[in-house]
Parts: sequence; structure tokens; C-alpha cells
Amino acid sequence: MKIESLKLVYFSPTGTTKKIIERIAQGLDHGAVEVVDITKPEGRKQQLQTSENELLITGVPVYFGRIQTNALEWLHTIEAQNTPAVCIVVYGNRAYDDALLELKDTAVRNGCVPIACAAYIGEHSFSNSETLIAAGRPDADDLNHAQSFGEKIRKKILSVPSINHISDITVPGNYPYIDKTDIKNKFSSVDFITVDNNCSRCGDCARHCPVSAIDSENSASIDMKKCILCSACIKACPMNARKIKSDMIKNISLRLSQTCQARKEPIFFL
Repeated sequence: MKIESLKLVYFSPTGTTKKIIERIAQGLDHGAVEVVDITKPEGRKQQLQTSENELLITGVPVYFGRIQTNALEWLHTIEAQNTPAVCIVVYGNRAYDDALLELKDTAVRNGCVPIACAAYIGEHSFSNSETLIAAGRPDADDLNHAQSFGEKIRKKILSVPSINHISDITVPGNYPYIDKTDIKNKFSSVDFITVDNNCSRCGDCARHCPVSAIDSENSASIDMKKCILCSACIKACPMNARKIKSDMIKNISLRLSQTCQARKEPIFFL
């Protein structure tokens, strides 16, 4: 099977998913690569069309066992024509639940043919110095695994004459998917970020926010109805001026730091 180019698509507020996708691409070792970063609102304004001669690699983080809503809405707009696809989810060492199945199903509905799927681990969005949850991941071992996975995908592509010879891939997950309605209601408008006097008004937090929830001229002003709890603004702050203040989120992060200590390893389906 001949692949003329790679298309890398990722939603990556804190950069973990981006790292995994880039290392998979390194393993594939293809000269023609197009990157479609849908993390920021402006990146989600463009529509993507793909053909049978391209390989689409899509990576998204797992939020509460599902694909993040803004990313999912954009993914539904992809127009593919029998395009071979690689589906990647990145989760914070708890569980990826139905997210990988949801991503694979979305790819199929868009006209893709999944040829490989995988779940990787990234530092949890609620991880901080007091409650470490998969801190520092993906680490060197994770990235080496991702590159090796890319090499395996390349071998698979070279071993089949056409996309019509690709068998269906079974991934874990349940129907119906986990219902996020109660979760959304529970966390909607939760005022969970505090900004202290160390804030220099540099604007890095607003620039890193994937949903434009932070006022670029007043970083302490946060639209919590837009906020997706990704903590990108907290992790991006050069002055360490932004912290989790909500008891609800603090309790969740404490519980996860206690129950998710055992290291989970990447898993792939090829």
C-alpha cells in the first residue's frame, strides 16, 4: 500500500498528546508530513479532507472517559475517502474508558479505515507539586514506545497491497458510551483557579487556553462556562501564579494521586 503523505491531527492543551503523535510520525519516517493542530480555536476553523493515499494520525486527550467536546465537534467535520487512519488517545493514568472506541468510530463515520489504534499515558491535567498524577509523562520510555509503534505501522502499510486488505481492529469500550451529561453539570461553572500576586500579566495563560476562556488583558478573569478543566493555563504560567483552589478539584486530584500511583503502560492495537 502506497502512502504519499502523513497528516498529523492533534488536540493537545498541555503538549502531551503532541509529543506522542510526533514520535509516532518519526517512527513512520515519511518525508511528506502536514500538521493540523486543532488545540486553539483558530486551528479548528479549517476543514480537513483526506484521500486513500494519505495516512491520517489523530491524537486526542481523554477527559472523563471520552473525547473532549471541542475536539470531537471538529473531528466530525473531517471528510475522508477510504483514508487509512491511526487513532491515538492519551489519558492521565486512570483509564481511557470509551474514548478510543469513540475516536475509532468517529474515524469510520468520516470515511476512514483504522489500521492501528493506541492509548498512551500523559501527565494528568490535575497533577501538581502536591498531588502528582503521572507526572512527567510521556517520559523517555513512552516516547520510545511511540516511535517503535510508528515503525510497526510502517511495516504493516508496506505488507498489504491496498486499504481493502485491512481487517477491522477491535478496541476496548462500551455502547452506549459513558454519559458525560452529569459530569458536565457537576463541573460547569466551577471556579477552580486562583491567581495570586505573582502574576505578571504576561498573557501566556490566555495564549495557551484552547477555548479562549481567559481575558487576555485580565488573566484573573476566566469564563468558567467555557473552561474545560485542562489546566493548560496553570502549567503554562512562568510565574507559578495560577493554582487549583476549588475543594472539589483538589479532592479529585488528591484521590487520583493516591489511587493512580501504579504505572500504566501504553497499549496498542494493530
